[in-house]
Amino acid sequence: MPPPQPHQHRGKDDRVKLTRFVVIVAAVIIAVAIVIVSGIDDKGGGRPSGPAAGSPAAPLAHRTYLGVYTPGVPESYAGVSAFAASTGVRPGIVVYYSGWPEPFQARFAAAAAQHGAVPLVQMDPTGVSLTAIAAGKYDAYLRSFAAAVRAHRGPVILSFGHEMNGPWYAWGYRHTSPAVFVATWRHIVTVFRAAGAQNVTWLWTVNIIQRGHIPSPARWWPGISYVNWVGIDGYYYKRSWKFASLFGPTIKAVHALTLAPILIAETGAARAAGKPGKVADLFAGIRAYGLRGFVWFDANRKRDWRLDSPAALAAYRRGAQALNAPAS
Repeated sequence: MPPPQPHQHRGKDDRVKLTRFVVIVAAVIIAVAIVIVSGIDDKGGGRPSGPAAGSPAAPLAHRTYLGVYTPGVPESYAGVSAFAASTGVRPGIVVYYSGWPEPFQARFAAAAAQHGAVPLVQMDPTGVSLTAIAAGKYDAYLRSFAAAVRAHRGPVILSFGHEMNGPWYAWGYRHTSPAVFVATWRHIVTVFRAAGAQNVTWLWTVNIIQRGHIPSPARWWPGISYVNWVGIDGYYYKRSWKFASLFGPTIKAVHALTLAPILIAETGAARAAGKPGKVADLFAGIRAYGLRGFVWFDANRKRDWRLDSPAALAAYRRGAQALNAPAS
């Protein structure tokens, strides 16, 4: 905030001096209030405080994001461009998955920024002990990654160990204890914070709850000072599945922990589910629950999740128009 402007007229009257004093005090109070508010994320989500002034800070805009994952990233942006061309919608988030200890893909992040998108990096601790990460044995790698993110200067969404409440990854349920996961998450955020990577939005990504198989993510919650957004992964497998039953229980569980913004961080619809109807249901659910948006997994992996039919593409365009997404 600029310093208060001097008075044009100077007088000896004490009331004038008092008035000047009050104006200065009021300006200081306003400046302090701005600093405090800037450190709080919208919807009640806490933003980790950064270290020194002058570090790059590029918070994400308060808007709805339509994101995508396409095969070939981060080596190439061609798949993302093809998706934008076929849907008529420029993605606001582009995802790539980063194994351990792969470096930050700065060239891909720059390409995303040039196309008006924010990179979302899913950092997965493949083949490494979370206990070792939490103990600081990989701090050199983390500091290098953080420095590269900081140098990017634009906003970057980072997630670590996604879907940890599911049993299919080594860092997840029944393989690594929630306490170890939490300690690791906090350690990583702390290292990035110390490195001045204030342009990071920390996305804590969980899988949808499935009774008897995938528990509530509450035990893996690192705390609001370490999380900016929450991501939820879930897919439409059957025609009878609806957004409320698929995502609703997990959204409720997350809201019991935090009011931070929620992004459906990975989703798609199988052919058997009826893609056009599920795309429409997905957009309706985002609006009904007031979520930050979703990321479509546009790949053929185990199921063919791609938007590859005229009806599905038309449903996507209609939904995007309703959300006022930027056109390509």
